Amino acid sequence: MIAFDSNLAQRVIFGENSIEKLAESTITLGGSRVLLVTDPGIEEAGILKRAYSSLNSEKITCYIFIGVEPNPTEKHVRAAVDFAKANAPIDLIIGLGGGSAMDCAKGANFILTNGGKMEDYWGTNKATKRMLPSIGVPTTIGTGSEAQSFALISQEDSHIKMACGDKKAQFHTVILDPTLTETLPSSVAAATGIDAIAHAIESYVSTRHNAMSQMFSQQAWKLLNANFESAITKENYHARGKMLFGAYLAGVAIENSMLGAAHACANPLTARYNITHGIAVALMLPHVIRFNRNIVGESYNELYSDGDLANRIEELMKIGDIPNTLQACSVQHQGNTTDIPALANEASVQWTAQFNPRPLAIHNLIRLYEQIF
Repeated sequence: MIAFDSNLAQRVIFGENSIEKLAESTITLGGSRVLLVTDPGIEEAGILKRAYSSLNSEKITCYIFIGVEPNPTEKHVRAAVDFAKANAPIDLIIGLGGGSAMDCAKGANFILTNGGKMEDYWGTNKATKRMLPSIGVPTTIGTGSEAQSFALISQEDSHIKMACGDKKAQFHTVILDPTLTETLPSSVAAATGIDAIAHAIESYVSTRHNAMSQMFSQQAWKLLNANFESAITKENYHARGKMLFGAYLAGVAIENSMLGAAHACANPLTARYNITHGIAVALMLPHVIRFNRNIVGESYNELYSDGDLANRIEELMKIGDIPNTLQACSVQHQGNTTDIPALANEASVQWTAQFNPRPLAIHNLIRLYEQIF
């Protein structure tokens, strides 16, 4: 076995209506004046009210920042920080929502405690001071952000995603409540679910995989593959609960392994065409699997022994009504083959590109992009 060093110090609360334990979790971590970071959709779905009700039951002061948007930039983090400073002192941060809300919450934690700007923390372990205790409450079935110590924050102008990682930024407690996914639209469930599936697959074969990470990847894949269709087509929150847990396990796998080419190629698509992250990952994933197959085909067979893994991903995409070309993403008016060299160059410098099991030259990335145009 390959040697590894894992840190699994995170409390995880799973179960129906476990959002009601938010106050108890906050008190356990010493919180009394809380910054809750979320987005308008969470308020509209009634989820914010449930979270606030739990905190209010124990007279915990809660300041709600509701200004998060998809793929948060430095602007959103600064706004959350300014809001927190206006209501200081804050002694705990809660990220409630999808990956964007949780990333923004982690980003705000960096700046509130260590100062500066997000770019200062691009990379790993650049925060020198202690950070605030924090709680992650995912409401989608695919982000995995709740398990990770990285905040993914985009630059304001270029929209390049900065991976800012530090163990101190990882949520101390995670609450996985399947009932929070009941109002999740099928399209969002599909996009986030396929992203979680990509997390499980890419972390399983990354160059940093180990026995611990593969254990989480494999169990995540089993849950996600088996429950994707029910969670998407039937809006079954029992199935969504299994997806929610699978997504968390895949996030733990990433934390102990990393990702690969599908995510490296997806980020420029999101930055350039504003394609939803999960959709961008799905566009690339079958082609990346086929590209890697000569190197890690046996590992793919370990995950899925019932047939070709790339074909299975395409089946799941069809079930989730996920497009498989850029034209189907309604970006044909701006996306054309002249963009491919720029996309390839942008993908080559993504953090996750270096962990793909098959080395990525520019001509490889060009070929991968050609297959989705």
